[in-house]
Amino acid sequence: MGGGLSGRDELAVRMLAQAADAGRGVPRRSDAGRVRLSERDIYGLLLCAEHYASPYDLLAAALGVQPARLRGIVARWRKAGLAVTGTLGPGPAWCWLTAAGMAACGLGYPARPPALSRLAHIRAVLAARLWLESGRAYRDGRAWWRGERNIRAALASNAGAAHLADAEIVWPSLETGAYAGQVWAVEVELTPKPVARTVRIMSGLLARPGYAQVVYLTAPAARPVVARAAAGLPGPHRGRVAVRDLPAAALLPGVARCG
Repeated sequence: MGGGLSGRDELAVRMLAQAADAGRGVPRRSDAGRVRLSERDIYGLLLCAEHYASPYDLLAAALGVQPARLRGIVARWRKAGLAVTGTLGPGPAWCWLTAAGMAACGLGYPARPPALSRLAHIRAVLAARLWLESGRAYRDGRAWWRGERNIRAALASNAGAAHLADAEIVWPSLETGAYAGQVWAVEVELTPKPVARTVRIMSGLLARPGYAQVVYLTAPAARPVVARAAAGLPGPHRGRVAVRDLPAAALLPGVARCG
């Protein structure tokens, strides 16, 4: 997705058109002055809602636009009262939805900026999603992403405190799909946990009905512990855990991939 007028140019064109219509006695449109959302706008707003917030660089990549164009897009969202933007830490600015934005998306998630302690993880999960969605198998299998917010919202109120996956990849039951009908749990690991805790989390996810596989996407610092935990699982379980590197975009620009 790309091209088109900037948010400011669109507003200017709309104002000029309204002024010309007024001069000609043309009745004003019932939706005049409202921000009309494109398919790209809707995708971007849903992405921000599902992931708590989105940093500008990943949001631009998801929408297929240059950073300058993205600034115009999010300015339109702000003007419509659907989103808020701001600098929350090192790196790019972030965008998150207002209560009106959540309502427009048909979602009941809380509308607030993400916790500073979770920024790195939120970024990494979104980067993982964009990377996985760009893969041929994902596209050919028509897989879809179910985020942690969605998973949590579907739980019964008495579901307990069991560890939830960061996301799920759902593969439709297509006759030609290599993973037809499967559901994969996705875990994003930035920092190493104790091996015993990692084993418990893996075992708990594998024990849940419906998960055919658990995919761990790790930063370099976390990979040795995750690999050791996976290698220590019983044989049948070991083959259902895949350990892969996170894409480079998962870490903040300028942060070294070492540790």
